[in-house]
Amino acid sequence: MTRTRRLVTSTIALAGLILALFTATGTAHAAASAPAAPRAGVRIMPLGDSITDGANVPGGYRIDLWQKFVAGGHNVDFVGSMSNGPGNLGDRNHEGHSGWTIGQIDSNVVNWLRTYTPRTVLLHIGTNDMYGSDPAGAPGRLSTLLDHITATSPNTEVFVATIIPISFADSTVRTFNATIPGIVQSKVNAGKRVHLVDMYRALTTADLADGVHPNAGGYSKMANVWYGALLSVPGSMGVRGAPRQEAAAR
Repeated sequence: MTRTRRLVTSTIALAGLILALFTATGTAHAAASAPAAPRAGVRIMPLGDSITDGANVPGGYRIDLWQKFVAGGHNVDFVGSMSNGPGNLGDRNHEGHSGWTIGQIDSNVVNWLRTYTPRTVLLHIGTNDMYGSDPAGAPGRLSTLLDHITATSPNTEVFVATIIPISFADSTVRTFNATIPGIVQSKVNAGKRVHLVDMYRALTTADLADGVHPNAGGYSKMANVWYGALLSVPGSMGVRGAPRQEAAAR
């Protein structure tokens, strides 16, 4: 073999060795850095109006509630067609619609339930009905809404909150809230997975930023109440300590 041919052969061999080492190193690095397959959390749908959306404090009660899920090791996925909130809200999805009444939520809820299949629903609705044209009809509309939710998604845990105070309509709010325990109990008696949440007593008008929507402290109080209610129903927010899928900001 001539000197030139030996040089060419050696060069080819060296190139092959370098390529093999690079490929092996790249493969090992890719295997080490590849993330584990995510596991979806228990789907929870925050459902309601601007108080669920978070008027005055984007994200509202969902901010502190999410932090409680994280601290408690609960694997949760907020679901819904809407999305907002700050960076410390790990999952921004919800179904809170500013200005909406019970009837408007009712007109859309079947489609939302079929689309997002929540394990748990957090329902705070009725505030806009209180200064609408028919506050006296709000209890009937709430009962119908609950019937549609439970018929569409019978295995979903539905947490129904009394609505928080309104500074200029407290008497009307109290009258509406007084009907909610009976409505919830009628669903429970029918075998439905419906739970009463006493949200009204957790806040005062001092916790409102504008007479209707909570300030940051008020939303934090709401988060405490929701979390306590969820703790009382096993499985409503997943298994403690289960692997978490951190949802991207959506």
